[in-house]
Amino acid sequence: MEVKATTRYTRISPLKLRLPIAQVKGKNAEQALTLLKFMPLKAAGIIYKTLQSAISNAEHNNELDVDKLIVKNIIVDQGPSMKRFRPRARGRASRILKRSSHLTIIVEETEQ
Repeated sequence: MEVKATTRYTRISPLKLRLPIAQVKGKNAEQALTLLKFMPLKAAGIIYKTLQSAISNAEHNNELDVDKLIVKNIIVDQGPSMKRFRPRARGRASRILKRSSHLTIIVEETEQ
């Protein structure tokens, strides 16, 4: 059975949030948490919290065994961008996009 957790409107660009996904996808949930805990990236902390939420959802809402959970999929989508302006030379302005992202983690119980 699949269980998911979602974090929306996170103030980090989707490109930066996708960096640690390859090391985590397909691994045991506890092993993935350990990997994320010691990664020196801001994205790893955000994914860590969302993965903990997905594990808690599986344990409390669906009564699944935590030891048999694996990370089935991690989806990162682009959220809305805040538009800001920065002064430039000769009285002009340039636009800065402060990007946000939506993160969805899907965990699944395996038969081991």
